[in-house]
Amino acid sequence: MECTKYSAGDYKNGQSVRWCAGCGDHAILNVLHKAMAEVGVPPHMTAVISGIGCSSRLPYYMNTYGFHTIHGRAAAVATGFKVANPEMTVWQVSGDGDGLAIGGNHFIHAVRRNIDINLLLFNNKIYGLTKGQYSPTSDRGFVSKSSPYGTTEDPFIPAELVFGARGNFFARSIDVDLPTAQEVMVAAARHKGTSVVEMLQNCVIFNNGIHNHITDREFREERTIHLRHGEKMLFGKNKEKGLVRDGFLLKAVEIGKDGYTIDDVVVHDAHTPSNFLHQQLAMMDGYSLPLAVGVIRDVESPVYNEEVDRQIEEVRAKKGFSTLRDMILAGEHWVVK
Repeated sequence: MECTKYSAGDYKNGQSVRWCAGCGDHAILNVLHKAMAEVGVPPHMTAVISGIGCSSRLPYYMNTYGFHTIHGRAAAVATGFKVANPEMTVWQVSGDGDGLAIGGNHFIHAVRRNIDINLLLFNNKIYGLTKGQYSPTSDRGFVSKSSPYGTTEDPFIPAELVFGARGNFFARSIDVDLPTAQEVMVAAARHKGTSVVEMLQNCVIFNNGIHNHITDREFREERTIHLRHGEKMLFGKNKEKGLVRDGFLLKAVEIGKDGYTIDDVVVHDAHTPSNFLHQQLAMMDGYSLPLAVGVIRDVESPVYNEEVDRQIEEVRAKKGFSTLRDMILAGEHWVVK
């Protein structure tokens, strides 16, 4: 039986896209359409769930099932939907405010449980929808409408939260790097469990240029490193630089200088269960070490919704329950008259 092939157009619904001209969300939306077509899950077997924020308008532009839910609760709704409909492919779309502030608790527990959802985290380091307040990922000292003299807080780094919650998949891309964005979205869709993809995105109105130190074409190749499993960690315009071990840490070197050869450059292993090296890679910021893009961690682990289904079948076979009422009345209970 021949599989149906889909195009990006099959996932578009024809709605007029209402984001600001120049917003990075436009690029991410277009890449998501292409990634879905490459994965090949039919639109009617796909659900896109969001919370509140500029990025959370994305379900309106999808020819799939879509849920525009409430502030910070996208992960909770996505969890319930996936457990109730395990055959569906679920994408969650959240911004750094919706996902990491009011929704932070749901975010870490979705990751911890390892529910089979694909979580796109749009990170522009600002509250865009509410017109320019600092967010949980804004840098210390950032001046905004809610921090006119500079915020005195340190930011969340999404990768740290993922690894702290024992996450098994983390990838990163930037809104202007469309091939890498599609690559990581496809990898996220094919991973079993919670896949977190951080999309560094530009808010052209309230935080324009926040990622320029890594996105500018002039020096992007010098300040980012595209990681691929099984390949040497090389970067630079001519791949003349690489990452080597420096004790327990990493450092960037130029191959052929100071005695370093290509053999010294570390090979990326996205599948190793230990997240020690993955966390170091994800914490690089594009200044002293290049910012890592691509799939940083991709490890197999038991999936929450599959484990729930397995447990239900085991209990049903052992106890003989045919309905939920049978199960409830089988234990200690009281009848109130």
